[in-house]
Amino acid sequence: MNNKYNSELKSAAARVIDSGWYIGGEELSNFEAEFAAYCGSRHCIGVANGLDALILTLRAWKVLGKLNDGDEVIVPANTYIASILAITENGLIPVLVEPDNDTMNIDILNIASALTEKTKVILPVHLYGQLADMPEIMKFARSHSLLVLEDSAQAHGAAIDGRKAGSWGHASGFSFYPGKNLGALGDAGAITTDDDELATTLRALRNYGSHEKYKNDIQGVNSRLDEIQAAFLRVKLAHLDEDTSARRHIAKIYLEGISNPLIQLPLDPSNYDTNMARQVWHLFVIRTSQRVALQKHLQSNNIQTLIHYPIPPHKQKAYQEWNELSFPISEVIHQEVISIPIGPTMTDDEAHAVVKACNSFSTNES
Repeated sequence: MNNKYNSELKSAAARVIDSGWYIGGEELSNFEAEFAAYCGSRHCIGVANGLDALILTLRAWKVLGKLNDGDEVIVPANTYIASILAITENGLIPVLVEPDNDTMNIDILNIASALTEKTKVILPVHLYGQLADMPEIMKFARSHSLLVLEDSAQAHGAAIDGRKAGSWGHASGFSFYPGKNLGALGDAGAITTDDDELATTLRALRNYGSHEKYKNDIQGVNSRLDEIQAAFLRVKLAHLDEDTSARRHIAKIYLEGISNPLIQLPLDPSNYDTNMARQVWHLFVIRTSQRVALQKHLQSNNIQTLIHYPIPPHKQKAYQEWNELSFPISEVIHQEVISIPIGPTMTDDEAHAVVKACNSFSTNES
């Protein structure tokens, strides 16, 4: 996936090596400025990974007196566990709510039903590359004086009405894990925000609680986006829109071509032009009640699939106190979803081969 940037990435690595500056230098500050501008935010704060981006934002709000131990954070029940870990790591209480069954993103009606006097934050997750309903979420948050932390780990460049992920909430956490739409060549993450005070606090938190060397104002951590990863990300950010267009092209082939009634597509094909504006297709996730058989069928046609995600957070051993809870929509989603190949390097022939294999699947194989 990085072969197309091979020479640019090598040049970026050489530039960092020759500079002799590996932490907190110009590559980081330039990337932060460029990514903030791309998202439409005032600030970008690079950190070590996407989980830290969420953890440190919630922690910064505690430092600033906006959150306290035991406050509640509303979060979708069908998210990846990182969204939950960030909440519990800060002594906050996750309040799991069901997603919308069609979009698989958090449902505004369920947010409203989960509201209590202890609710302080909404943490919408832009799952698979499509924004949650941020206009309605922000309207609800403003009316109840709630903070909003976007989990944008899968949504680099996704937008509603031209406004991108990372610019809707009071802050947003991004992951640049290598498999993301904007991926580093190792772990990396960032936070975007328009809040000057929050940005200042986050820059200290990521660096041992220090703005000035050997002077520690708060109890921080070591969570820094290093120079070489920042340099790589600058290379790939310049190509992100081009790569997103390539993903959308493959998605269009799938949406127009897959017609097997045993397979539920992620969007109504007749509406893809509208939804494409929101969707950057980090993953192309289909659903079927016969997942095991379909996965075996696709494998027999040399098509690799993955499941994002097989076990919901409330059924994980890590949160065994929740194991008896019931979230039927989330549980069915986790039983039915299967991700078929999508990426900016795929060819039309490869995409049509996936379509053909999906359409040839039958109940005789189940």
